[in-house]
Amino acid sequence: MNRINPDKLLLSKWTAAHPKNKEKHFLVTELFRDEEGTVLELELQAVMTRRGKRLPWQTLQDAETWTIGWK
Repeated sequence: MNRINPDKLLLSKWTAAHPKNKEKHFLVTELFRDEEGTVLELELQAVMTRRGKRLPWQTLQDAETWTIGWK
């Protein structure tokens, strides 16, 4: 399990453990917060295709799916 501080995720780099469509490396480009400022979701952008996907930040804690940094 990856230990993550959701407030420090912006512009962090991630590697997909099981890449699809040549999308292996990702960058966090945006954080989505609630009214109190708590991070709820983030946008991951694929470096190769520039395609973005929005998902809950807790998804990045799964070490079998995501690795911190570009490997």
